[in-house]
Amino acid sequence: MRPAIAITTGEPAGIGPEISIRAAWALRGQANCVLVGDAAFLALTASLIDPEIRLAALSVQALRNGGLPQFGPERLAVIDVPLAAHVVPGRLDTANGRAVLATLDLALEGVASGWFEAIVTAPLQKSTINDAGVPFSGHTEYLADKTGTAQVVMMLAGMPAGAAAPLRVALATTHLPLRAVPDAITEDLLARVIDIIDADLRRKFGIGAPRILVTGLNPHAGENGYLGREEIDIIEPALAAARARGIDARGPYPADTLFQPKYLQDADCVLAMYHDQGLPVLKHATFGRGVNITLGLPLIRTSVDHGTALDLAAKGLGLADCASMEQAIQSALQMAAQARKR
Repeated sequence: MRPAIAITTGEPAGIGPEISIRAAWALRGQANCVLVGDAAFLALTASLIDPEIRLAALSVQALRNGGLPQFGPERLAVIDVPLAAHVVPGRLDTANGRAVLATLDLALEGVASGWFEAIVTAPLQKSTINDAGVPFSGHTEYLADKTGTAQVVMMLAGMPAGAAAPLRVALATTHLPLRAVPDAITEDLLARVIDIIDADLRRKFGIGAPRILVTGLNPHAGENGYLGREEIDIIEPALAAARARGIDARGPYPADTLFQPKYLQDADCVLAMYHDQGLPVLKHATFGRGVNITLGLPLIRTSVDHGTALDLAAKGLGLADCASMEQAIQSALQMAAQARKR
């Protein structure tokens, strides 16, 4: 039986529905990719992408009563989560914000109920959800809250051109204003983040002895305290404590020189201190083929490495690249296989 993966289709006015359908259809032989979104809207979108694509709508109540039916690869299942307003590609509508969140809630319910082995999320628009009256800072934080997970870690991964191994970059802090980052970085935070990275690289990726390289916060990793003392007072003690717990965590290294092959060849993951310290490098090397992975959750969740691309969606179907979505599904399948091994 093909493993069942829930794919939440994201912001309906963006490219999420298109890349979800195209990637799910391309990989339907490997996985039972179940789309979660407005069934009528997705059926219309699919027919415009390729008349050969077949969708089969399922109601939430039917799933709760009888579980997920086993469709063959000749069609994709869609769990119907109706939108509140008509979709105009490229144009956000606050009325649909709560429906987008409902797709995430249903995917979580599906994992808890045993319908799905993993969740893959298409990009959504944070502003639309906030404008709908729901405080929302991102998929990562929302899934952590909904699963009661005290600490999660955002990690992006991709295979740079010519590289022999994937580049993985995890973040100590995620969606924070830059001025709030130094106060957020504590020994306790770093201990929790490093423990999660080490545990999930072992558990979800099958890496027996992970090697984690850690950046400093300041330019030149503080330059012995002349450019800041966070490395001396916080990061170095946190890394020493991690090594005492048996974790191979090295650093802190200057972020401007760490991302070189001669250093990365010894790394299973780089831990950066903040969002725009590590991700520009990763996205420059792998954009459009990268995968966003949430570590620390009691489930498997992957996503794309890009946003909703409203401007592209407004120009019509056929322009969006679904490579990152395909990679996200493939990564979810690999982690699901690792989970079944355990």
